[in-house]
Amino acid sequence: MATTTAFAAHPPILDDNRHPPGLFHLFFVEMWERFSFYGMRALLVLYMIKGFLKYGDDQAYAVYGAYGALVYATPFIGGMLADRVLGNRLAVIWGGLLMAAGHLMMTVETEFGFFAALSLLVVGNGFFKPNISTMVGALYKDSHAARDAGFTIFYMGINLGAALAPVLCGYLGEEKGWHYGFGLATVGMLVGVATFVAPRGLARILILLTAASTAVGTVYVTKDDSVQLMITLPFLAALVLAAIVSTVQLGRGGLDPAVGRPPANSPQWARIASYVGTLVAVPGVMLLLQRDAIAGWVLAALGLCALTYIVAQAILSNKVERERLFVVVILMFFSLLFWAFFEQAGSSVNLFTDRNVDRVVDDTPVTPGQSYRDVVVDQEFVGETIEGKTWHLQDVEAAQREHESDPSKGVVSFTATSDNKDLAIGGDEIRTSVFQAVNPAFILLFGLVFSWLWTFLSRRNMEPNTPVKFALGLMQLGLGFAAFWYGAVNADSHGVVALEWLMLGYLLQTTGELCLSPVGLSMVTRLSPARLVSTIMGAWFLATAFSHFLAAFIAKLSGIKEEASADGAVTPLPIETVGVYGELFKGIALIALAAGVVALLISPLLKKWMHEGRDHNGLWVEEAGDTTTT
Repeated sequence: MATTTAFAAHPPILDDNRHPPGLFHLFFVEMWERFSFYGMRALLVLYMIKGFLKYGDDQAYAVYGAYGALVYATPFIGGMLADRVLGNRLAVIWGGLLMAAGHLMMTVETEFGFFAALSLLVVGNGFFKPNISTMVGALYKDSHAARDAGFTIFYMGINLGAALAPVLCGYLGEEKGWHYGFGLATVGMLVGVATFVAPRGLARILILLTAASTAVGTVYVTKDDSVQLMITLPFLAALVLAAIVSTVQLGRGGLDPAVGRPPANSPQWARIASYVGTLVAVPGVMLLLQRDAIAGWVLAALGLCALTYIVAQAILSNKVERERLFVVVILMFFSLLFWAFFEQAGSSVNLFTDRNVDRVVDDTPVTPGQSYRDVVVDQEFVGETIEGKTWHLQDVEAAQREHESDPSKGVVSFTATSDNKDLAIGGDEIRTSVFQAVNPAFILLFGLVFSWLWTFLSRRNMEPNTPVKFALGLMQLGLGFAAFWYGAVNADSHGVVALEWLMLGYLLQTTGELCLSPVGLSMVTRLSPARLVSTIMGAWFLATAFSHFLAAFIAKLSGIKEEASADGAVTPLPIETVGVYGELFKGIALIALAAGVVALLISPLLKKWMHEGRDHNGLWVEEAGDTTTT
């Protein structure tokens, strides 16, 4: 038997039950980056429709889809540049700075500023996203049993940021002004970059200080809004707890300096050319964002090039590497389908929540025949006819703005009739953008459970393989959309859906996501040859780019045209829109469930092609300290 140091490029970890301390450093860097990204994402569609742009549904969906597609297309290029020129570390820093500039640009209220901001975010994300995930994979030996659990912990960092963002940025944006929300996203991105470049001791201070100041500042800003404060407190507690745990873990060591270094043969001029080329590309990205059809063709070209490249590399590889790459490509397709449906959260599901879901809590139903005075108008009034006036969404929002500036305004007095049997008053309305935090909040609740579950099952040789996890993810996603559809079918007489169905749908989508997404990232780093890992990671995100483009096309099937009225264009009443959304969600549910069944049926073949327990040459591996015995 020969002994080789096959994994010497990866820094060792202490034992199979402990994660490398660098994981907790990257956890907080990614947490703040996702805070900034999802803070802007929670507001984007609402901002385009309700802000100064005044876009219609279809136009907002088109821009949102092109933006989401390009955000996930550029990591393919960013991954290749990191592999060949910059290395992961420089790529993450450069990407973070570009994204911070983009978030800051969102505060400029011009159409040019808007598209310039989105372009900077797209390009910056291309450098940041694939490379920080690659660095997480590099912390583990290829065969290390804790890899999936480590990626799930990292994924919780992503979702801690994603949960905080809609609650904080979304609240500020909708309640205080759009630019406050975008400004807070800028701060989050800068904090992420600072934490990444800081040495270990300073990083520990930054992690604790920023977590504490975020918690204290949030409580101060929301102290007069009891519902918002109650929603926010669990996330703040999770942030502070994560900061304490990460600070303690970083006491064992930091991020290994060897991880993510530039290639040894990378010349300085090539790095400078990469930075200059990035800035030159920004105007081109702006054009693609404004012309989604062109963006579609560019995506098709990039996708064809990426697929051709991967297939060519597979053909030139040995049998094990070739079949593993085929598994990656097949699971990319299922991932593409999953995210095309899942990403309705930021578009059609977001507007469904805004227009058709009952977002008011702790309210009291009215009694027909009884008179009410000085009732504060909230979302419950949408679709109601009171004293001869039928309330549209725009009417309610105008009354709320009046009440915000003058408490004596934005109130109504009326006598309830039998037509108002579904009306309730005196409650607290939850802002639409806050519901973008439901999915990441569930991930925080169940992420560790899933991490523990996979480890528990693995020790008993009962853990489902990766293709089966993908199948389970798709099936649960389908059930989540079935819950949305069922809620729409059982809406009240005004077309308003009970909040419980929205929450159940998000819960099922989240458990599906936990089966598929972190495992997918781990699979890419595990099955890809070391020479291609960043490129394949970029291709994985490129598949997600297609998902966003497809998601925009799907969302347009529920596009609602505004109706003319004496007071200007208004959104149709909930009773007119609930069926449109319900039919869309039913179709998605059926397709997702069918795809899950197909994935389950072919899982034995994919498992065989994964060659688990073998190295990239097909030889059986057995860990022995820092060496691999073959």
